[in-house]
Amino acid sequence: MGTTFNKGGIHPAENKTAADIEDVELPNEVTLLLSQHIGAPAKAAVSKGDRVRRGDMVATACGVVSACVHTPISGVVTKVDRSLTPYGYMADSITVKADEADHCDDEVRRKNVEPCRSIDELDGLDGERIRAMVADAGIVGLGGAAFPTHVKLAVPKGLKADVLIVNGAECEPYLTADDAIMRLCPDEIMGGIKLLMRAVDVKRAIVGIEENKPDAIVAMKRAAACCGVDVTVVPLKVKYPQGGEKQLIFALTGREVPSGGLPVSVGAVVQNVATARAVYRAALYGEPLMERVVTVAGTARPGNYRVPVGMGINELLKVAGGIPADTGKIVIGGPMMGKAIETIYAPLTKGSSGILVILEREASRQAVMPCIRCGACVEACPMGLEPYLISTLSRFRMFDEAEEQKVTNCIECGSCSYVCPAARPLLDYVRYGKATVAERIRQRKKKCEDK
Repeated sequence: MGTTFNKGGIHPAENKTAADIEDVELPNEVTLLLSQHIGAPAKAAVSKGDRVRRGDMVATACGVVSACVHTPISGVVTKVDRSLTPYGYMADSITVKADEADHCDDEVRRKNVEPCRSIDELDGLDGERIRAMVADAGIVGLGGAAFPTHVKLAVPKGLKADVLIVNGAECEPYLTADDAIMRLCPDEIMGGIKLLMRAVDVKRAIVGIEENKPDAIVAMKRAAACCGVDVTVVPLKVKYPQGGEKQLIFALTGREVPSGGLPVSVGAVVQNVATARAVYRAALYGEPLMERVVTVAGTARPGNYRVPVGMGINELLKVAGGIPADTGKIVIGGPMMGKAIETIYAPLTKGSSGILVILEREASRQAVMPCIRCGACVEACPMGLEPYLISTLSRFRMFDEAEEQKVTNCIECGSCSYVCPAARPLLDYVRYGKATVAERIRQRKKKCEDK
């Protein structure tokens, strides 16, 4: 049996159907949100009426934690304004529209990508150059969090990494995009791992893959054996949330990240397999992060689709067979940590790992009952917290007490709500408490700095 983490965890129905990757035809129009990542929104670098080509940077990173944005289609910038997001609010964006000639040229260029570096030149890139290249390509974590990758690769002064952890767990139900990438593109992932190892100056890497992906494990082990560096592929027990950073680090190294600490505090840097592939393609082909593989489930043609960033969710759903009449809600991401959307007439972003169409009978919540003090949520929590208590403290706005109970350690995996026999919305209240306490902590730090 594969290795795993030491606290809590659950095993929801997997509902995974292995599928290869299908390319979606480039749309004639994209809307690129300037905030597609954790951190500060990017700043528009184009104006209405400008002509751009596929791969051009249209917005630059703004601040320490931010990421550039690139257009996946050629055409004319028709709008630099605010657009509707999937979650129903307005945000700064750039809209690009292609004509027929642009569209045809882009499809040819997309299918015939030429290397911009030789393998020898790739092997000659040092850590500083790799980090700069990753920043220029606008690469963010593709596991769902969308944290700017170049920031994660910049190890803080006073700390030293000794291992790169590569996340191929993909523990969320339904999602199979990473599985497909590992099966179909293992050599590209391994090339990215080598670059990432150089970027953080480590001599070994460990790839963790859940055991329900046997073909991916075989493909990645074969690629690791030929890569020329110390990369180990480790099968993991199928247990959610195996892909959480702290859970994965413990499963693969036995090291426990302290409360409030970063993974690098125990010598580890964690990157997703799809992120590693994006780094390789940026280095070899000069290809910025302007497309990603998205799992679509619950439609007539479920599968994994290579989708340009900025394409409308409605357009992707149409390609995947449309929306069933008895749809209850649509979720971006996985069913455990993903979020329900307000509208399909909004663009996909770099962080859109999945689009799940959930039927009405599965989407409706059960009636909330009083807590029966069964302790199931405590047993399930992978962070060793007491969700029933933290939820109650947050509900009654007892934020000092919630902070004492380490509400900010919650990784929002939803295991507590999943196992609760009383159907209590534990995670909803914990999220509220976590966000409020985190803001209070920021305000305290700001006051100290201002003194």
